[in-house]
Amino acid sequence: MAWQEAYQWLEGSTNLGLYQELLDQAMSADERNALRKKVVHPDEMPWELAPQGILKHLINEKMNTRMETVDAYMQIIPAGSHSGKHRHLAEECLYVLEGRGYDLHQDCDVEITDTYHWKAQDEVKRFDWEAGDVIYIPPNTIHQHFNADPSRPCRLISATNRVYKMCGLNDLEQLENAPEYVPNTTIDADWVRALIAQK
Repeated sequence: MAWQEAYQWLEGSTNLGLYQELLDQAMSADERNALRKKVVHPDEMPWELAPQGILKHLINEKMNTRMETVDAYMQIIPAGSHSGKHRHLAEECLYVLEGRGYDLHQDCDVEITDTYHWKAQDEVKRFDWEAGDVIYIPPNTIHQHFNADPSRPCRLISATNRVYKMCGLNDLEQLENAPEYVPNTTIDADWVRALIAQK
């Protein structure tokens, strides 16, 4: 037989039940999902003071929910403040719940071979938004959200698809931290209320 393949394919002694594991997972999905939340109440949504800003996680793979493919959080930006600046390979969609402001977006040239390289383009584009608008963040775009109201906070809902992470493409880079960020700070509703009242 050509290339001696007939003598090589029989080599090896390792056994793994990989297909059976997939089958078992599929067969136990109903039982597993019965233990997962279909409704998440506000007191079950964790807060986080992150480099990107003040976040309340609505759906996350670390939460015990039925959602398999989407992560979503609410971001609160105090009056006159802004989010951190970051870049990620996954596209993102944000819905403006309240407030007004603008985004700064900087596209990047990307090369993915055996390694991953990106370079920011020179042009920075501004996009104004207000309550009711949807903001689209293209893949691999450096972006930052600014609250243009000096007297009121704004709230945004962010959603991204986990498929990028599942495919090994969880490329996330923080380029600037939000002004409110203090590492290892635990926050709660009272902390957020007090911060918003200060502005």
